[in-house]
Amino acid sequence: MSLIKTGSVQTRFCLKGGVVNNGSYVRPLEELSMDDVQKVGGKNAALGSMIQELKQEGIRVPDGFATTARAYWEVIRSNGLDEVFQDLFTRYESGSLSLSEVGKSVRNRILEAKWPEAIEADVRRAYRNLCERYKDEAVDVAVRSSATAEDLPEASFAGQQETFLNISGEQQLLESVRKCFASLFTDRAISYRAEKGFDHLKVALSAGVQKMVRSDLAGSGVMFSIDTETGFPDMIIINAAWGLGENVVQGSVTPDEYRVFKPLLQEETLMPIVEKTVGAKEKKMVYSEGGTKTVKNVITSVWEQSALVLQDEEILQLARWAKRIEDHYQKPMDMEWAKDGDSGALFLVQARPETVQSQKEATSLKHYTLKQSGEWVVSGLSIGDAIASGPVCRIKSAADLDQFEPDSILVTEMTDPDWVPIMKQAAGIVTDHGGRTCHAAIVSRELGIPALVGTGNATQVLHHQEDVTISCAEGEEGHVYLGLLDYEEQEIDLAEIPKTRIRIMMNISSPNAAYRWWRLPCQGIGLARMEFVINNVIKIHPLALTRFNKLEDNEARERIRQLTHRYTDKEEYFVEQLAMGLGKIAASQHPEPVVIRMSDFKTNEYANLIGGAQFEPHENNPMLGFRGASRYYSEAYRDGFALECRAIRRVRETMGLKNVIVMIPFCRTLDEADQVLEVLADNGLQQGKNGLQVYVMCEIPSNILLADQFALRFDGFSIGSNDLTQLILGVDRDSSELGHLFDERNEAVKRAVKSLLETVKSVKPECKVGICGQAPSDYPDFAAFLVQEGIDSISLNPDSVLEVKRKVAETEKRMS
Repeated sequence: MSLIKTGSVQTRFCLKGGVVNNGSYVRPLEELSMDDVQKVGGKNAALGSMIQELKQEGIRVPDGFATTARAYWEVIRSNGLDEVFQDLFTRYESGSLSLSEVGKSVRNRILEAKWPEAIEADVRRAYRNLCERYKDEAVDVAVRSSATAEDLPEASFAGQQETFLNISGEQQLLESVRKCFASLFTDRAISYRAEKGFDHLKVALSAGVQKMVRSDLAGSGVMFSIDTETGFPDMIIINAAWGLGENVVQGSVTPDEYRVFKPLLQEETLMPIVEKTVGAKEKKMVYSEGGTKTVKNVITSVWEQSALVLQDEEILQLARWAKRIEDHYQKPMDMEWAKDGDSGALFLVQARPETVQSQKEATSLKHYTLKQSGEWVVSGLSIGDAIASGPVCRIKSAADLDQFEPDSILVTEMTDPDWVPIMKQAAGIVTDHGGRTCHAAIVSRELGIPALVGTGNATQVLHHQEDVTISCAEGEEGHVYLGLLDYEEQEIDLAEIPKTRIRIMMNISSPNAAYRWWRLPCQGIGLARMEFVINNVIKIHPLALTRFNKLEDNEARERIRQLTHRYTDKEEYFVEQLAMGLGKIAASQHPEPVVIRMSDFKTNEYANLIGGAQFEPHENNPMLGFRGASRYYSEAYRDGFALECRAIRRVRETMGLKNVIVMIPFCRTLDEADQVLEVLADNGLQQGKNGLQVYVMCEIPSNILLADQFALRFDGFSIGSNDLTQLILGVDRDSSELGHLFDERNEAVKRAVKSLLETVKSVKPECKVGICGQAPSDYPDFAAFLVQEGIDSISLNPDSVLEVKRKVAETEKRMS
């Protein structure tokens, strides 16, 4: 045995056939298990394990076979390549050969190698058996590389070896297997293995051969059993595009994205899909007939680009498979799936361990915040949650990689494994194409570099050497800002956080923000603001949908048509989008309570929604005008409120997120409370039914003065300290001239809060009283006051949770 040093890795190359395993040169997939990783690599062993143990549960995996590591080593030995490779790597180590030279030389020798008769016979025999099984003279197959050190938990090996699709006939199959063997020594594979500490020449290559799924006639994609950005363990993410799956894996298209809440999948009657986002899906890979290429890309139709690839039941089926596979392997998994266009059946074609989020420790949380505002010029999917800045370095193709400047922002159409060396030097990455599972996303996560993928136009908008700031700290959608903006990086230590008797909760507006903070030691969400989803996702006034035929603004009508083009029922657009936004928030804390406040726009804010001006009165003082509860039973908004109720019912009843509590804002009188509760019941939200609780915001003096009567009607109160302070002190909270008077710690406000707590606890002890206003976040001493007065819960801005939680724990300790 010889010892070869490659970079920092010492490589032992076995001159007498390498790591020879007992067994034949070819093994049927159904005979393989995870005990065979060293014989057939991680991918093929995982496929065999699924076929053996999960196929009987209905998880479909295409049949096939795999060449073994023994076959690979025999090809090397019988062609005398062992000594040749030893010499080549010795020269590479001495500096007389470059990486590209040694890689090309090794690959060429493998491609020129002759098949040992026994191996060739075994491969041909296995292929004929597969043809007989599918009753096809030359069955079409996929040939995928599976390295014996591949797909281990600490390394992704994303795209390091080759895949060949739509391969037919024995001769074409043998050539594809040979190319798989050669791909073990691509420059990127050699470089990547050296970095990860794998000994190149101890790693063998197994070629997995599977019956093709005709997804060229349907769709395919990738899915993860963990949130790839935040590490949230209860979410399944599915990416989908038309045609064969290589475009999704390579990141050359922007796919659809679906998210499914994992814990509720076991309930067959539920549909816990919390996101369905349409991707551009600019092209699709299909079979190529004639010529030397077996597949080709074609431009997708306008319909395909705007339509969802999967139906709800298909999304749920894949999600259930993902959960079952994760349970089977006892770890988060990265999977590839395909839909057969002939039969309509779904298949799993690959499964491997997820290699980034599952390896992270959950003892700390990094949080990035932009300290300056700026003009954003490009948006895309956030990969990671960091911020970076620097000059743009725009690279058009792999031929220009030598022009990359370290510590700049790499801007390009898409990346592949050849780009990894410069990706390691980049401060951030921005691509035109790709989804969360594309190559750029996978590698940037592994490197800890912020990236925006699927921007659509970054290479056209961003200019070479232009200073920009890339922010992935604002949720699922990230932005590129012009200029070098100031930002803050904060390391939050989650260790030794004290427990409190009082429930500490979070205030959340953005559904995406809920997942950035899921690791915080909270017990639910005390205020989820519906307005954020309506304003930022839906964008349309609800009455412009329910009364679309009466809408007079032609420009608004056209914008509404564009936004709702996938929906035959325009009202369904509002209901589905709102339900999914709220469902994502509720899922982030399930089964802890999530309090969703019904819409509380002022009339001027409603009027700014698309089509809204026609349906809103002009008011001189919207803060005290037609807002909150008064709208819900009014004929002027009643059908808009009905859409909100439909969305809440879908979250609780269809998705199954019964941890949702409804909260009514700005409820002025007892009669108004009765009317609102009646309207809720008319819309299928009957208090007490299916465990539904209804809270009321306490933000008006009448809520304090009549607390005993409001408590008999509602299940809980949530103090809105901002409006309550404004109305008790008679101070406009937005007035700069009166800013010195606006203080939630004023004695009048504190007496009101004390009175509320005493009254409610004496009249209805089980009625909860919490606070969701700004005061506890801004003033820890006010939080201590609330603890002393017996508050049940405090809901805070996420960045205040740990500080206030410690203050609460100290106060509780002094009181004990």
